[in-house]
Amino acid sequence: MKNKELTRRIMALAMAAALTVSVSPVVYAAERADAQTIKEDNQPAADAKESTEEAEGTAEEGTKTEYPLTITTYDYDGNEIETTYEKAPEKVIAVYQGSIETMLSLGLEDRLVATAGLDNEVPDDLKEAFSKTNYLDEFTPSLETVTMLEPDMILSWSSLFSDKNLGNVTNWIDKGCNTYYNSNTRPGGARTLENEYTDILNLGKIFDVQDKAEAIVDNIKDVINNTLEATKDAEEKPTVMVLEPLGENITNYGASSLGGDMVTQLGATLANPDASTVGKEDIIAANPDVIFVVYMPYAGDDPQSVMDSQLAVIQEDEALQSLDAVKNGRVYPIMLSEMYASATRTQDGIETFAKGLYPDAAID
Repeated sequence: MKNKELTRRIMALAMAAALTVSVSPVVYAAERADAQTIKEDNQPAADAKESTEEAEGTAEEGTKTEYPLTITTYDYDGNEIETTYEKAPEKVIAVYQGSIETMLSLGLEDRLVATAGLDNEVPDDLKEAFSKTNYLDEFTPSLETVTMLEPDMILSWSSLFSDKNLGNVTNWIDKGCNTYYNSNTRPGGARTLENEYTDILNLGKIFDVQDKAEAIVDNIKDVINNTLEATKDAEEKPTVMVLEPLGENITNYGASSLGGDMVTQLGATLANPDASTVGKEDIIAANPDVIFVVYMPYAGDDPQSVMDSQLAVIQEDEALQSLDAVKNGRVYPIMLSEMYASATRTQDGIETFAKGLYPDAAID
C-alpha cells in the first residue's frame, strides 16, 4: 500500500509541469492537460381552463423520451460524433466519480452492471443506492474486464478511451455499446458550466428521466441566480484567482477552465484569466481580492490534512504576505471534484465559490 501511494505521488509531481493532478493522478493529469489548450412558457390565452389543465398534466408527467434517440458526443480525439439509442441502456458501466454519482442521482443504480474509479466516498444521500452496485477492484477497468461484462453503454471520462485503456469509442459503438464521456474532459475543448448542464440533461434523455435531470440543473442555476440577485447592488465585484499548488508549480484555473467559468458566472473577475500556471511574482502582481486554493484528498487521505497543507502554501509563504487576500483572511479551500468534471457536484462548487466571494451576502 505504501509503495502504491508513493507511486501515485511521484506521478502527480511529474505531471504537474504540464498541468495539475488530483482525483486519480493519472486520470486527472491526462484530462486537465488537455483542459488548458475551450420553457419558454408560451401558453395561449384562449381556452384558459383547458390549457391550464393540459399544462399541469405535462408538468406532472415530465418530458418523455421518444426512441430512437440520437445524442451528440465525442470520440477520443474530441471530434463530434452521433450515437443512437433504440431504448434506455440496461447494462451500464460507470467509471470515475462524477459518472457514478450522476447515475445514482438520477435513480439509475439498477441500470449499472458495474462501477469503478472512486477517489472518495459518494455523498451520504447516495450511499444506499451505491451499495447496490457492483464496484470493481480495478480502479480503471481493463479491456478484458469490460468486455466480459458485455455493457450496452460506458459512461466515463475521455481518458478511459485511450489505446492503453478501453480503446476509441468508435470501436465500442461498432460493437453495439454506446459511449458517453464528460464533455469537460474533451481534448482541446473549453471547460464550461454549460457542458456540465448538457451532460446531465443528455443522460436524462437517454434514460427517460428528464424531470430528474432538469431538477438537478435547475437547482444549480438557482444558486447562481440567487447569488447574482443578492449582490446586484454591490459597487465592485471581487477579483479572484483559483490556484492549485503542486510542488514548485502553481496551476491557475483561468477563463478556459470550469472553475474559472463558475467564478465569472457568479459575477466575479478572474485576476489572471489567461495563464495556466503562475509563479509567486504573478500572484503578487495580480493581487486578487480572493484566492481559492484547490485541494483533493484521495481515498485513504485525511481530508483536513490535505486541505491545510494546500492552504499553507499560500497563507504561510513570506513572499505572499502582502497580498490583500492573505491580509484580509480571504483565502478559501475548494475541492477539485467540485470544480473539475464536477457533474452532480457542480452545485457544491458553485455554493463554495459563492460563499467565499460574497461572505456577507444573504444568498438563499
